[in-house]
Amino acid sequence: MKKKYLAAGAAGAAASALGGLVAWKFLTRQKDVDWNSVADRVQHSENSHFVEIDGATVHYQEFGDKTTPTLLLIHGYTASTYVWHTVAPLFAEANFHVIAIDLLGFGYSDKPARFEYSIVAQARIVERLMDRLGIGRAILIGSSYGGAVASTVALDYGERVEKLVLVDAVINDEVIKNSVLKFATLSGLGEIITPFLLDSKTFMRRRMKETLAPSNHYLITEERVDSVHRPLNAANAHRSVLSSARNWNADRIEEDAYLINHPTLIVWGEDDKIIPLRSGEKLHQEILNSRLVVLKDCGHVPQEERPEQFVEIVTDFCRDKKGESKN
Repeated sequence: MKKKYLAAGAAGAAASALGGLVAWKFLTRQKDVDWNSVADRVQHSENSHFVEIDGATVHYQEFGDKTTPTLLLIHGYTASTYVWHTVAPLFAEANFHVIAIDLLGFGYSDKPARFEYSIVAQARIVERLMDRLGIGRAILIGSSYGGAVASTVALDYGERVEKLVLVDAVINDEVIKNSVLKFATLSGLGEIITPFLLDSKTFMRRRMKETLAPSNHYLITEERVDSVHRPLNAANAHRSVLSSARNWNADRIEEDAYLINHPTLIVWGEDDKIIPLRSGEKLHQEILNSRLVVLKDCGHVPQEERPEQFVEIVTDFCRDKKGESKN
């Protein structure tokens, strides 16, 4: 009996300590990331701009001559414009006008509590950004979750898309069924564990090792970890990341891919452990006017792992007049 009381006491003490830790976390975390206090550490901040869309401020970076063809770059889940920091200037040097957007809820864009945080809603923001910037049509390049957003723009606002580039793109809901995201999306539990996961640089490094091919783990530098971590280290970012997972709904991409009739380049890392190559092969099978390029020794983010090769492949595709979209 005495052992039972001791065990119960230990469990109670542990629960109390855990409750205290959670309370401390919620009370001490910052509400938002202040741009003015971090701008000097943001890659290419001199190219950063802010625009109001539907009452929210959207951050984007702009490179190159506005009179040249526009590439609109869309990042993945929990990412930001940082994933394009190497290739964006290279595209500009190749005579493209480059816009890299921070989706609402990510990077240095606003993270409003009332936003829907669905793929459809993000696609609408991209389309309205084009309106605000006076861009009639663009070549959309979407990475991972951003690939689902780019695909949705092509499906819902097809006349705004010249060509489509899908990079290790999300095409269904499989990716959110992994153990971490599955638990994070549970009501109550998600609110507790998300701040600890997103604020943990150890967790981020582990995720980066899964994201990058083993031969590219040298890219996991303190600068990279800090750049990914910085815009996620706030209460509103924790909320938007969680809301995006709970409103994922990406099955439509796989189901409706056959309706995409834009010239489409599909780029995939052969060693992608986040979204397997079979998803890229599925897209290639469904999208009639598409080509698939598989990069060896490359994981989930070819634009970071093979930037020069990525720019060359995408540039050649963008300049190819064959089979251009009639939308």
